[in-house]
Amino acid sequence: MNLNGKTILVTGGTGSFGKKFISKVLEHDIKKVIVFSRDELKQYEMSQEFSDPRIRFFIGDVRDKERLYRAFDGVDIVIHAAALKHVGACEYNPFEAVKTNIHGAQNIIEAAIDRGVEKVIALSTDKAASPVNLYGATKLASDKLFVAGNSYAGNKETRFSVVRYGNVVGSRGSVVPFFKRLKESGATELPVTDERMTRFWITLDQGVQFVIDNLQRMKGGEIFIPKIPSMKVTDLAEAIAPECKIKIVGIRPGEKLHEAMITEDDARHTLEYDTYFVIQPEFSWWREDYSNGGKRLSEGFTYVSNTNNQWLTVEELRELVKE
Repeated sequence: MNLNGKTILVTGGTGSFGKKFISKVLEHDIKKVIVFSRDELKQYEMSQEFSDPRIRFFIGDVRDKERLYRAFDGVDIVIHAAALKHVGACEYNPFEAVKTNIHGAQNIIEAAIDRGVEKVIALSTDKAASPVNLYGATKLASDKLFVAGNSYAGNKETRFSVVRYGNVVGSRGSVVPFFKRLKESGATELPVTDERMTRFWITLDQGVQFVIDNLQRMKGGEIFIPKIPSMKVTDLAEAIAPECKIKIVGIRPGEKLHEAMITEDDARHTLEYDTYFVIQPEFSWWREDYSNGGKRLSEGFTYVSNTNNQWLTVEELRELVKE
């Protein structure tokens, strides 16, 4: 999709993804980019970091539909990155997670349709596939809402799609900065919940570029999933602090040993491409001619972090952490 002349809004725009995405789209001849978030301090700090006159800052919450209606006025593209993401916080504050991640998604959909937004991409998570925690369950509900949003749009031009990927290297609240802080504080042990634990891994640059690429690909209704490597959490600990011992502390509430991005049931209506997968919507309006070179997956296929065919070594993890 040609971004030149477009007005783009990013919910949760002061987060790790938002900052990187905005710096990337400013390389294009866009009309403007709107940072929509609820934290005025983070917006102030971001305004000191970015001096481009095409940036606008809107204070608001995705729970507030009226504010979204105002913010979406004249917007062509919405990237929905706002969410309550911390697994533990969502487990212990479930009503708040539902308000932001589910009701907020509905508000985005309704405001986008009524304001004539052209395209919306919502960010999802591997935790939305076969969820065992509330965060994953709310994001699964959000994914379903955005796919169904194409039905609600009817004859209007607004189209909705979803991008789902795994853990982002070094993002706020992730294990990399946590392990680094422990190392720098002189810790002799790094806590790992289970030595068997694996995760999908993607860099922030890769995640941002995947979203931009799918603005071009999307027809409306797809869930896009990149082919990315897996890593062992014990290997990550060794990459960051080889001098530290690993202390097994047990799985936390809502945590999985391994993450999935495509379940066996989803695989039946998923297409595979060289570098990504597309979960197609199960609606009568979906155009089967979309396949365009994609191939069907074999019966029983799943995309799970411990059975992945791409793995990061300790050395590769060490280089990613340095970057």
